Amino acid sequence: MHSTDVRFQELPRQRVADRIAAELMRLIARGELAPGERLPGERQLAEMMNVSRVSVRAALQQLKAQGLIDAVQGGGTRVLSSVSSLDGPLTELLKVNVTSLHDLMEIRAALEVWAARRAASQATPELIAQLSAILDAMADACRSRTFKATDDLSFHLAIARATGSGVYMHILELIREILIEMIAFHRYALFSTPEDDDTVLSHHRAVFAGIRDRDPEAAGAAMSEHLNWVLAQYAHERQRRDAEQAAE
Repeated sequence: MHSTDVRFQELPRQRVADRIAAELMRLIARGELAPGERLPGERQLAEMMNVSRVSVRAALQQLKAQGLIDAVQGGGTRVLSSVSSLDGPLTELLKVNVTSLHDLMEIRAALEVWAARRAASQATPELIAQLSAILDAMADACRSRTFKATDDLSFHLAIARATGSGVYMHILELIREILIEMIAFHRYALFSTPEDDDTVLSHHRAVFAGIRDRDPEAAGAAMSEHLNWVLAQYAHERQRRDAEQAAE
């Protein structure tokens, strides 16, 4: 990050620590400062906002006390990530229990349909270009299969950023570690064939088209179709496991 970062606008000199804190809170709430993102240093913030370093330091202390930012080892601060507070046993349960993963998928289905609709009305041209680039990578026949899960996760996280909702981004950050494991399970175990890969790509392209065309209904419907298809794969997997147990 550098002193020309447009998200940090100059503030009048009479505005002190509480006004600086309010501005940073606004950026966090709108998702312009993402969970886990490192803030510029005190000197840079002071220069960009045209305030004193003393006021910046006081504002950062306010935000730390509110639990919105924390210190980074070696110096500096970052927007607080909630991942570390997630209950470890719950994480393990979700990794190995298909029923629990199915429940999380149902929750994702509700949230991500909303996100696709919101992104269709809020996405910036830059984020639309990012989504397009991710799809191009997914469609590249020469790209290693080891990137399947990473590309899939990148697509959904880009949609999250495109919503412009800090609340939604923080919710995803809370379950980020589980989400990584879940998508890896999807792409390498649950539906792992080349035909499945084609289906996923087709679904993602339909979601992207709705967002690109500024059509919330189309984007939401495409995301719903995709996640309902994933849920159907869970139903098939559960039936397969039940049949295996019955045969033992």
